Amino acid sequence: MKKKNLQEPFLSFQKILGFPPNDIELYKLAVTHRSTQIKSSDGQWINNERLEFLGDAVLNLVVADVLYHNFEKEDEGFLTNARANIVKRESLNKICRDIGLDRLMEADEQLSLISNTNILGNAMEAFVGAVYLDVGYEKCTEFVKKRMLITKEWILNMAQENENFKSELLEWCQQRYLSLDFVLLDDTVDKNNQHTFTSQVLINEKPICTGTGSSKKESHQQASYRVLKMIDKHDDFLKNLG
Repeated sequence: MKKKNLQEPFLSFQKILGFPPNDIELYKLAVTHRSTQIKSSDGQWINNERLEFLGDAVLNLVVADVLYHNFEKEDEGFLTNARANIVKRESLNKICRDIGLDRLMEADEQLSLISNTNILGNAMEAFVGAVYLDVGYEKCTEFVKKRMLITKEWILNMAQENENFKSELLEWCQQRYLSLDFVLLDDTVDKNNQHTFTSQVLINEKPICTGTGSSKKESHQQASYRVLKMIDKHDDFLKNLG
């Protein structure tokens, strides 16, 4: 991807945000990929990875907040599936392009968006992190609702994408000749006789993470989703399996 020269960053970001930014440097940082190899005067790398970390957490909270208050009759399964499909990389990549943020990306000219499909989604998360730091949670929520979640109908369509995370993880493991197992860690029952299952994912017998749900199947899906997100965000995930 060719490195861009931002001649009018303030106007460019204002168009995307829908309001004038207070701290333009935050937004510049949000679109700076680590491949630029830029360092500050004190030797610190200048890229969007820390903002991406923050934006990931903020975006998940905002989306959960919006879903909870706008779909009051829907159950946990609907809310979980909707959020997962909204914040997955394919969705964030598309949103990044739709709002024009991809045209402001700063990256090494040898880097190709075709072979590095996570770059735009990561930048979208970093941008949300920048909005949160610049104008706070309330205005960040407004930005996400107006520029990312768009309409209630769009959210419903996303929720109805019944993605099977366990099958997707199994396929990923099979392609790499890795074993995949699920172990039930806990089954608690409340006073209303409602079960909460906690399952752990093991890849090549190595514990990765856990998931919870009202059934074993749901706990497997939740755990699988978390692993897939780890794979998506960490290029060295496979290497770290040992």
